Amino acid sequence: VSLERTDRLRLHGSQEKRFNPVTSGIRTIGCKGTVGMSKEEFEQRWARKSLREMLSTVDEHVEKLEESMEDAKELYNALGESIDDLREQFRDFVIMCLTFNRDNMQKLLDSERKKLTERNDAFKAMVMALKEETMATTMALSIRINELEGELALCQEVVGERVSSVVFSYEDVLKPKEFVGTRSACNMVNFLWRIENYFYAKVILDDAVKVNTASMFLTDIALL
Repeated sequence: VSLERTDRLRLHGSQEKRFNPVTSGIRTIGCKGTVGMSKEEFEQRWARKSLREMLSTVDEHVEKLEESMEDAKELYNALGESIDDLREQFRDFVIMCLTFNRDNMQKLLDSERKKLTERNDAFKAMVMALKEETMATTMALSIRINELEGELALCQEVVGERVSSVVFSYEDVLKPKEFVGTRSACNMVNFLWRIENYFYAKVILDDAVKVNTASMFLTDIALL
C-alpha cells in the first residue's frame, strides 16, 4: 500500500511539474533570459531581482503602514474632538443644572424674604397703631387730669372762700328743744354736727377749749 501511495505521489508530482503553467513560464523566461549567461551571472541577476521584489514589498508594507498611521491619526483626532465635544456638553449640562438649582433657590429665598417682609410690615403697622392709640389715650388722660386738677383747684378755692366767709356765733348753733323728759337722737346728732362745724370755723383745735365750749352750750341747755 505504501509503495502504491508513493508511486501515485510521484506520478502526481511529475504531472504537476509537467503541467504547471507558472513554473513553465518561469522556466521559459529563465531560459530566454539566461541564454549565453554563466551560472554566477544568473545567480546575481536572480538575487537582484529577488531583492528588488523584497524592497518593493517592503515599500508597499511601509505605504500601507503609513496609510494606517494616517487613519489612526485621523481617528485619534476625531476621538479627541469627540472627547472635547463631550467635555463641553458635560460642562454645559453641569452649568445648566447649577443655574437651574440656583434660580430655584433664589426664587425660594425671594418668596421667604417677601413673606418675612410682609409679616414685618404688618407687625410694624400693629406696633405703630398701638403706639398711636397709647399716645392718644395718654394725651386724653393727661387732658382729663389737668381738667380735674383745675376743677379741684376751683372747688378748693370756692370751698375756701365759703368757709372763710362763714362766721359762727353763739346763736348760730341751734340748741336742742326744751327738756320734756325725752331727747331726740336726731337732734343730738345735728347738735354735735353743728358743734364740729363751729370748731372748724373758729379754728378751735385744742381739746380742752372744745370741751369748755361744748359744756357752755350744754350748761345753757341745762339752764333752760
